[in-house]
Amino acid sequence: MTSGLWELVLKGVWTTVQLLVLSALLATAVSFVVGVARTHRLWIVRFLAGLYTEVFRGTSALVMIFWVFFVLPVAFGWQLVPLWAGTLALGLTYGAYGTEIVRGALNAVDPAQQEGGVALSFTPWQRMRLILLPQAVPEMIPSFCNLLIELLKGTALVSVMGMGDLTFSANLVRLALQQSAEIYTYILLIYFVIAFTLTRLMRGLEKRLKAGIGKGPASTESKRARTVGVGGGVS
Repeated sequence: MTSGLWELVLKGVWTTVQLLVLSALLATAVSFVVGVARTHRLWIVRFLAGLYTEVFRGTSALVMIFWVFFVLPVAFGWQLVPLWAGTLALGLTYGAYGTEIVRGALNAVDPAQQEGGVALSFTPWQRMRLILLPQAVPEMIPSFCNLLIELLKGTALVSVMGMGDLTFSANLVRLALQQSAEIYTYILLIYFVIAFTLTRLMRGLEKRLKAGIGKGPASTESKRARTVGVGGGVS
């Protein structure tokens, strides 16, 4: 490929990364807000949170992109640029999946932990912030990593709006060169490199969070060392 075509592909990579970061931030915020709401003591809060989750999990991300970009301006007079339309559609859609990750992780925390917070007269928000979330968040990371990879692949859907993401740019290059196999092989490799980088970053984050609550490798090694030291002293 010529330098001009490579520049087009690199612009598509940058657009994809921007869309991924923005929609991931929105999805994360939605996941935690709605996920925590699904464990709320008031049934109406749980109902509304569950309604959102079921609606957005049960609809196609592609159709949601079409709806936000084409229907929203007609219905409400709000015309969003493709980047923000894609961010909104993907963030809300994948955030609905993230709510179940948050809800499941919170419910998996030992009930005795929450009972201890009640015994200490903590408010519900204090129990959530100081007891439940610090233990639940590290357990969410592997599932959120998988969801992030799915979101990366879902960004290719925004090409239907004519947005110059990686997939759209690759299609333009394919039309210019008439070389489908070579171009799409390059694009597959680029998506793989981005996904692999995200996976390594998320694994590093998981190790740091688990080490912070005494579950990481460093904590395990220190406990083992102390055990051996005590054993040696006794013998």
